[in-house]
Amino acid sequence: MPRLREHATQTPEALLSSSPRLVAFDLDDTLAPSKSPLDQRMADLLVELLDVAEVCVISGGQFGQFQMQVVDRLGAASAAQLARLHLMPTCGTQYFRYTDDAWHQLYAQNLTEDEKARALAAVTGSAKSLGLWEPETWGPILEDRGSQITFSALGQAAPVAAKSAWDPTGSKKTALREAVATLLPDLEVRSGGSTSVDITRKGIDKAYGMSRLAEMTGIDLQEMLFIGDRLDENGNDYPVKALGVPCHAVTGWEDTAGYLETLIPELRSAGASTR
Repeated sequence: MPRLREHATQTPEALLSSSPRLVAFDLDDTLAPSKSPLDQRMADLLVELLDVAEVCVISGGQFGQFQMQVVDRLGAASAAQLARLHLMPTCGTQYFRYTDDAWHQLYAQNLTEDEKARALAAVTGSAKSLGLWEPETWGPILEDRGSQITFSALGQAAPVAAKSAWDPTGSKKTALREAVATLLPDLEVRSGGSTSVDITRKGIDKAYGMSRLAEMTGIDLQEMLFIGDRLDENGNDYPVKALGVPCHAVTGWEDTAGYLETLIPELRSAGASTR
């Protein structure tokens, strides 16, 4: 297949040697503003992309969040297109596919009740001792997502502007993550979104999710392309890059949209040349 045009934001080791069979995305600040529905421009581009490649969305949110932000915005997608969409909530600890006109869960790596209780206690105590337990929030600070416990400093429904202003350097979130990780050595504690910390079973992050995706689909990791806004070493997308999956870094959903407007025609052209 033809070589895709190289992009300056990619590192040499992450460049694709051929067209990807599957394009995977982070959700918040990659496909849409945090906790917000897809813009119509992005929704239209995803529907187009589903014509030329398998598509995966992998993020820390629960399935309901995926439905509100992504699925409900893909009204123009056919059943055949939706069948090519892979949803991996809570960093790939859950996996959903569209068959028989409905979304079905294929697996879930849920925390035990003991693990949940210890995680909730650790993150609550650490946040309060560090002065990070905010008295006024937009919705619950703590959320049990089954396979993941999530702490959101300003609440699940906080506006994007408030979240961006809360911890612009990431130092608050890093301090909380480190404090909680010390208390929970048997669990995985990592930075999530702009104001969140996620707790899952040990060894579970987006690299785990992408590895499971390769197993479930039979598509090699080198035949995938991952697009995310936090591919820096401290970012929650970095494990995918460290795994060796070809990656493309973006700075927001508009940047992603611009990239897709170049990528989709390239994939369409590559597909036509092989027929």
